[in-house]
Order: sequence, then C-alpha cells, then structure tokens
Amino acid sequence: MRTRRTGPRPAGGRPPGPRPRTWALVLATVFALLQLANVTGRDTPDSKNYLSYALSLSGEDKREAAAATIDFVCEGEASVAVRRQRVDVVRFHRADPTPRITAECRAREWRTVGARLAAGQTGGHTVPFMPERFMRIFEARPGYPAFLVPFLSLFGVTWGLWAAGVVVTAVGGVLAFLVLRALRAPARVRLAGQALYYVLPCGATAMRPMTEGLMLALTLTAVWGCALALDGRVRAGAWLVGGALAALFAVKHSQALFLGLCLAGAAALIAVRRRWRGRPVGRGVAVVAVAGACGVLGTLLLARHLRYPSETESLQDLLTHHFSRPDRTRVWPEFWQLQGNFWGEWLRRQLWQPLFVAALAAGAWGAARGPRRAFGLFAAAAAFTGILTQAGHPDIAIWGDRLIVQAWLLPVLGVPLLLESLVRERVALPGLPGRERPDLVHSMR
Repeated sequence: MRTRRTGPRPAGGRPPGPRPRTWALVLATVFALLQLANVTGRDTPDSKNYLSYALSLSGEDKREAAAATIDFVCEGEASVAVRRQRVDVVRFHRADPTPRITAECRAREWRTVGARLAAGQTGGHTVPFMPERFMRIFEARPGYPAFLVPFLSLFGVTWGLWAAGVVVTAVGGVLAFLVLRALRAPARVRLAGQALYYVLPCGATAMRPMTEGLMLALTLTAVWGCALALDGRVRAGAWLVGGALAALFAVKHSQALFLGLCLAGAAALIAVRRRWRGRPVGRGVAVVAVAGACGVLGTLLLARHLRYPSETESLQDLLTHHFSRPDRTRVWPEFWQLQGNFWGEWLRRQLWQPLFVAALAAGAWGAARGPRRAFGLFAAAAAFTGILTQAGHPDIAIWGDRLIVQAWLLPVLGVPLLLESLVRERVALPGLPGRERPDLVHSMR
C-alpha cells in the first residue's frame, strides 16, 4: 500500500529537493574530503616564514618556532620523496628514504638558522631562514599568520595547516556561489561556479600554506560587494568592498593596492560609459569607486607610515635572488628588460598550451554578456590583479602557479554565466515574450 504524500508540491508536480545552499555545503564537504589525499608536501619555501610567524604569535620563542617549522618542512620533503620513489621505474623497490631525507633536511635547515640565530638575527616574528632584508617583507604580512594561529593551537602544525587550507579554500568556493547568487543566476550556475573554483588552479593554490588562499577569498568578497552594490544593496556592498580591502592590507598590502586601483578604474569606466549614453552613474558604481580610491590612498599612506619595504627594495629582492648577491645599480632598466623577456616567453608558452588564455576569454565573454556588463568589468578588474602581481614578479619559474592565480577568478565566475546565456539567450517573463528581465537590466548594466 502506497503512502500518500501530503503538503504542497512545487509547480510541475516534482517533489521538493535539497536547497542550493545544501548542495553548496555538500560540494565544500566533498572537496575537503578529497584533500585528505595530500596532508603534507604542499608547502613552498615561503611557507616556512608564514608558519614561523604564526608560531611566534602563538607564544613560541625563536628556537621552538624554528624546531616546529623545520620538522614540518622536513616531513613534507620526505613525504614527497617517498611518493616519487614509489613510482620511479628504477628506484621503486628501494628502502624507505624517509629517515635519510629527514635527517639531511634537518641538518641543512639548522645549519643556516642556527648560524643566524647565533649571530643575533632574532628580531621580528619570523625565524631567520633567509637574510634579514628578505624577512622584512614577510614581517609586513601579519594577516595570514594571525589566521593560522587558532588552527595551530587546536590541531598542531601539520593538521592545523591542512585544516586552515581546507577552510579558506572551501570558503572561497562558497563566495563564488554567493557572487553568482547576487547576480540572480540559477542554482546550477552558482554550483558550477563553486565547483570550478575547486577544480581550477584556484583550489590547489589556495590549499597551500601561503597567503594566496586568503587573498582569493578576500578578492571574491570584494567582487561580491560590487555585485550587491550594482543590485541596489549599496550599503552592504560598500561594507564588503571596504572590509575586503582593509583585510587585504594585513594579508599582503600590494594586493590591496592593486585591487583598490583596479576596482576604482573599472567604476570610472562604467561611469564614463553611462554618462556618454545619457544615463545616471548610479550609487552602487559611485560607492565602489570611492571605496577603491580610499583603499589605494589608505594603503599608500599606511604602508609609508609603517615603513614597509618599498618598491625598489622589492625589485632588489627579485634581481639579487633574495639578496644573495650585491644590489643592482640600475634596478628599473633591468626590471623592464626582464619584464619584456618574461612576457615574451609567457606568450610563447600560452600559444603552446592555450588553456589559460582560452579560459580567460570565455570568462570575460560570459561575465560581460547581456545585462551584467557592469559586473563583468568589476570581475575582470579583480582578475587583472593577478596579471599585475605576476608583472611585479616576472620570475618564469613560478609564472603559471600562485602569482597569477587571481586571474582564474574570471573563468570561475564568467564561464558558468556564459554557459547559462548560451543555453537560454534571454530570460522571458510571462506576458513579456523575448524580453529581458527588467530588474536585472536596470541593476547590472
């Protein structure tokens, strides 16, 4: 005997299913579970500086922070060596290299750190893995180490860094979902954007113990604010944009500068275009422009007040390979020469494997189509900060990974919108066949 269903049913006779927010949480949970495949071995050379900074904020002294950081780094190095040996066609049958790799790694790291500590290089929060001038760059980035502190306190170093990566990456995907929801995109489009964030390089890069995951999440927060401001929720949008820029200053002040500059520039372009067509600029656009300009001005003034390393010092770091060589006397001419060489080689590699450029083009097309053209400019502006970051560090050894990763936000947001528009060119209302929804046209253009 069948049980009779009671209660209202949605149009079309289909039973109610899980809400989109439930599917968003499911996607984030699945992503988190998949990350158990790589708990260690994700760190980069700069991860040591952020981890030691966080341990210092937790109350560890220099030697305790150095010991915990070195243990983590060497554990990751050994785990990578084991995985490589297991699939090496010549060495797969050899003994476990973990003891040897760990011992060699610890001896190497302590040789450098011990000598610097003995020489009195004990200032600041970071352990002196590198020359003091180089470590000053990381002293100006307290945001990510502060974010790590509760995770390290609860779970220890290895699992704390893993959990912090999972949280910040999962949140980034949810923010992509929220941005698309603010654009009134259908549920499947929102979930597609969240999934793309996880499977494109955004997800893998954000999982690393580096600043990029937090930077991506805060950049998406600012883009979410832009979408809300265009939709008429100006106050909420202003708080999100301004708060994201303020937080980015603590994480990496150059990203706050780039994002504020790009958003203000995009708002200016939208304003000029609307004025040219005889339309009002709109409060949302004006608020984003003001927030971006204030972010630029505040970043410049506060960075100078706190005596953060200057642009010239950053170029010396680049051209002297982290101050391991004498300072260059012609910094800017050499930088521009390297810049031209870098982008020439970058373009050659892109023509060889054009996935990134194709994804950018598709994302730009999707974000700028139809009534969402104004939002498309803001999304492109946020993505352009990745190009600016890479331009500030024209190092071909890391070009295709973390420095340019913000540019992948354009495909994350634009490709789902493109697929939606291709499937259904125009959204029609009952009684208005073939016409676009007036609320979207008014708010997003």
